[in-house]
Amino acid sequence: MKATMLVPVEEYLRTAYRPDRDYVDGEVLERNVGERDHSKLQREFILYLGTRAKKWGIHVFPEQRVQVSPQRFRIPDICVVVGPEPEEQIFRRPPFICIEVLSKDDSLMSMQNRIDDYLKFGVPYVWVVNPVDRRAWSYSSEGSKEVKDGVLRTENPSIEVSLAEVFAGLDER
Repeated sequence: MKATMLVPVEEYLRTAYRPDRDYVDGEVLERNVGERDHSKLQREFILYLGTRAKKWGIHVFPEQRVQVSPQRFRIPDICVVVGPEPEEQIFRRPPFICIEVLSKDDSLMSMQNRIDDYLKFGVPYVWVVNPVDRRAWSYSSEGSKEVKDGVLRTENPSIEVSLAEVFAGLDER
């Protein structure tokens, strides 16, 4: 068993990690990023949401630090904020949507812990998308479901993301 060295939150916040890392109860955790499939799908979501940002009144942030509790910082692949653009460097208010793109090394338990952190923090929608089999799941305080009709949705405001359009960008570029 590997010994874990706990890091004070102040040290985590003043240290630059490449790529950035989550911080959970004193432990600095690596994120699974950096592979082409993950990167391309992240890019397509950013482009899709970004071109509709003004219409929907949203702001899109890739890999933004979010403080989900006093001792936990998560870095969603993408977060979406409704309303005015936040001025804070680290988000301390829940984004409207957190999007996680699965990587081959993500475990079910680690992803579920991330989802739980977002939902406990008050994020209304968490979307998890698999770039390999092109499946998606939507999580909210009301539960979770696989997206079978090909559209990720929110309410208040109403946002609809066509997975077919997002995935089409993977094949075209």
